[in-house]
Amino acid sequence: MRLTSTLRALAAEQDCYLCGCASTQSICVECVTVFPASPPNACTHCALPVPQAGMCGRCLADPPHFDATVAAFAYGDPLDQALQAFKYRHALGLARFLSAHLDQALDAARHAPLQGGSASPEMAAPVGGTASLGVDLIVPMPLAAPRLAERGFNQALELARPIAQSRRIALDAHSLRRIRDTPPQARLPWKERARNIQGVFACGEGAGSVNPRPLAGLRIAVVDDVMTTGATLNELARVLKAAGAVHVTNWVVARTLPHEFTQTAAPTSA
Repeated sequence: MRLTSTLRALAAEQDCYLCGCASTQSICVECVTVFPASPPNACTHCALPVPQAGMCGRCLADPPHFDATVAAFAYGDPLDQALQAFKYRHALGLARFLSAHLDQALDAARHAPLQGGSASPEMAAPVGGTASLGVDLIVPMPLAAPRLAERGFNQALELARPIAQSRRIALDAHSLRRIRDTPPQARLPWKERARNIQGVFACGEGAGSVNPRPLAGLRIAVVDDVMTTGATLNELARVLKAAGAVHVTNWVVARTLPHEFTQTAAPTSA
């Protein structure tokens, strides 16, 4: 019995992707502890830091099309190394690890009080499945066909699958398409990113989908790896709302923060 337990323990060990030490997960606990944390108070819409819980002045003055954002971490070192390896170097073994931490952030956000002590509206009582977080459908950020062919996989879909499975929420990777390829957002000045992304998404029959899913009346969660300016996620939310969605939440692994909070360069992201 002791030999069996020892063999199982050895089989469960692997090398941490970041530091190389023995670990029972893709990235060891020691490395995770130095991942940049999300701000203690963040805007409920865009997830940028605010003095106290609630919406930031920018979202109050010019509300985005999406209704909320949940981010597991702030973007920065060494998390950026893991995300870039996952996205560009086919380190697909990191997908379930990153997805699990996003899943934990969703639970934390569900119970986090807003100003006045009420729960976040997008984290209302479960709908359509156990611990569904009031979401009817999960949609991964789509890739343009040339980018998908080049990369070989959609990182957002790989992140979304475990969450959809564990929470028993429907996952739709087909009704929404990116119909036009554009220059990567990271190569453009921040002010040009919103213009670059206009008109690149389509829903339903306009996306060329076979038997597209009706989106009218649904509360949708969009999964992506990183949110930088939010321009891509905002355009996607606009298209989803035009197709009838009543609520759109962003679920992202990392949120890029202003330079006064971190000095890490902005990544390729939404």
